[in-house]
Amino acid sequence: MSGTCVIGLQWGDEAKGKLVDLLAPQFDWVVRYQGGANAGHTVVAGDETYKLHHIPSGILHSDVQNVITPGVVINPTTMLQEIDGLQSRGIDVFENLKVSERAHLVMPWHMIEDATINATAVRGESIGTTNRGIGPCYRDKVGRTHAIRMIDLIEPSRDERISTVATQKQALLKNLGASDEELESIAPEKMVALAASWAERLAPMIADTTDMVLDAAEANQKMLFEGAQGALLDIDHGTYPFVTSSNSSGVGVCAGAGVPPKWIDQVLGVCKAYSTRVGGGPFPSELECETGEKIRTLGNEFGTTTGRPRRCGWFDAVAVRYTARLSGVTRLALMMMDVLAHFDELKVCVAYELDGKEIHRVPAHAEQLRRCKPIYETIQGWNTPVDDARSVDDFPPLALAYVKRIEELVGIPVGVLSVGPDRAQTIFTEEAQAMALEV
Repeated sequence: MSGTCVIGLQWGDEAKGKLVDLLAPQFDWVVRYQGGANAGHTVVAGDETYKLHHIPSGILHSDVQNVITPGVVINPTTMLQEIDGLQSRGIDVFENLKVSERAHLVMPWHMIEDATINATAVRGESIGTTNRGIGPCYRDKVGRTHAIRMIDLIEPSRDERISTVATQKQALLKNLGASDEELESIAPEKMVALAASWAERLAPMIADTTDMVLDAAEANQKMLFEGAQGALLDIDHGTYPFVTSSNSSGVGVCAGAGVPPKWIDQVLGVCKAYSTRVGGGPFPSELECETGEKIRTLGNEFGTTTGRPRRCGWFDAVAVRYTARLSGVTRLALMMMDVLAHFDELKVCVAYELDGKEIHRVPAHAEQLRRCKPIYETIQGWNTPVDDARSVDDFPPLALAYVKRIEELVGIPVGVLSVGPDRAQTIFTEEAQAMALEV
């Protein structure tokens, strides 16, 4: 079996969805293994733009089996809205999408809990949650007592289970300061009825995806594992506490999908040709100036899920080298090259200065990372549009020199170059052929 992972190497929003959509026809399966509806993947196909949150980005290909595995947390209402939106555009997801019976549910009380807790900043700064209940759901997953899973929707004990947890959550949230209106919205009888409506529509999709995926692996079928968020948001290895609530780096693939490491042989690490971040937290190469605003405008850097403006900065080779090593990356995908085509001069962060000392690692403590000053290397820009490039030969020599320097600093060859949002604006280099990625 050829198992290939698509992993974001920055703070998310690296255009992973575009690559998964583009590569999906070469695979039998597309597997989503972590995250929730806080992840937004934008796929552009001709004149059509699809914004996906729960549904894997391979869903636009009817002959590819898509699965959502146990590492994902699911808001059934959001998922059904997304399904209805796709069906209205002629895409019947019930034909090629299965959802793990072990996946945990984001319940309405999780969103109330998220917003209530997020009102209290961490050291004066919000951690950047989307208030979609992801963190509280993962907290309940680990805590076990109040967890609800997909399989609970189709069990005879469903109503009793939902009612009991709803009652307990009302009491807990009242103590946290939730309003009477919020508490009424999660009344046990309302939650029982809501769960029943979810079960009626989602029951045909609920399956033992772990068994399905392992059977497919043993049958030598090709699988594409789709990451959400970015590796710098990994709960264990990211810029904690300004992170997501799951393992969004490559180390999360096996646990989230239920696939042993032996079935994975290639990892495509996706990063922008510059850096962006949504929400709070340290960002060493951030540009709070006209240059940062120019990158934001040219790149249309606004969150798919929230619409929030993204913070923008120069490429941080220290951070990407760290996440590439962490995720076992075999090839890089360098996205948004078209944005940097409008600058005479570029900079790349090659090291940090922390308390007067030069370092080449990402500190574990957020306050240490916040004190890091970027040490830049200046690179001549090419200042020539590359939107129409369709092969490596179409790139200006200075653009290729920039790519070569990124390869040297990160220590991984580039296999994919992107010059725009459309499928056609993606170039696969000779290095991609080693991964059997030829579109």
